[in-house]
Amino acid sequence: MKYITFAIPCYNSQDYMERAIESVLVGGDDVEIIIVNDGSKDRTEEIAKEYEEKYPNIVKAISQENGGHGEAVNTGLSHASGKYFKVVDSDDWLDEEALKKVLETLKAFEEKDQDLDMLISNYVYEKVGVEHKKVIHYRNALPQNEIFGWSDIGRFRIDQYILMHSVIYRTELLKLIQLKLPKHTFYVDNIYVYYPLPSVNTIYYLDVNLYRYYIGRDDQSVNEKNMIKRIDQQLFVTKTMIDMYQMKRITNKKLKSYMIKYLAIMMTVSSIICIRSKKEENLKKKKELWQYLKKRDYRTYFKIRYGILGQTMNLPGKPGRKISSMGYSVMRRIIGFN
Repeated sequence: MKYITFAIPCYNSQDYMERAIESVLVGGDDVEIIIVNDGSKDRTEEIAKEYEEKYPNIVKAISQENGGHGEAVNTGLSHASGKYFKVVDSDDWLDEEALKKVLETLKAFEEKDQDLDMLISNYVYEKVGVEHKKVIHYRNALPQNEIFGWSDIGRFRIDQYILMHSVIYRTELLKLIQLKLPKHTFYVDNIYVYYPLPSVNTIYYLDVNLYRYYIGRDDQSVNEKNMIKRIDQQLFVTKTMIDMYQMKRITNKKLKSYMIKYLAIMMTVSSIICIRSKKEENLKKKKELWQYLKKRDYRTYFKIRYGILGQTMNLPGKPGRKISSMGYSVMRRIIGFN
């Protein structure tokens, strides 16, 4: 039995993909590794096939025409045979000891015939040039040593939201809800981690630093210059998430609150990138985004717009935008992202 399928989307990843693959191979026959070559023009496909030949019972190498990160995740999911599913980006890697603990935990649940919909673990910002690595954990927000549901969660800090790095979903759940990420679009990891949430009933938090999230390449999508360049894709993803659910239909109050706060962060990131671009056309797009939310779900709009983040992102005039930008810079230093 394969306990976890790890999808590793690769695009021109020859220089760093081996570290990601090797870190997952520690799982041995308990894991399945699907390396998805997303139309690379370097040696990515060759390296993937070498691993497939060397580890035929663990590694599958799949090549496709370039469809973007989301399409590579879709491909990995469609070929997944493991009970659980996790995405590992090709420039990131896993902690070996933490992976062993995750597998031990899932095996223990399997022996008891208990299924999880979602397992959450910690992740680490592996930022270039920073000696002290920021660890994102959930000790204050989530119960430990027990299976729990949304009604049992605590309060999340602003840097604690569940991201693709921290989540392992049950494969069948993702297939049942027909998760399909947009092609040729950046920032779809937010859709990946947000859309399944109302379908999740059983959760387990394992306090180990599993995922190592590398930050430092100039061509990374989270680099601010690239985010400004791709602002339309950020806005598209945010609108897609707005369209997914009418919050009044989310019956669990704590889940609803969490999802609204997640949307608030998406609105904040989209807004600040528009502001920091210093382009009039993007300021109009920011205004249009807030109007879009208002039209689609007024109650949610009201909560976000007149919350702390919403007010900070909508201070009037150039002085207001300067304050918003400064606040974002401080937050970025505190949290440690991009």
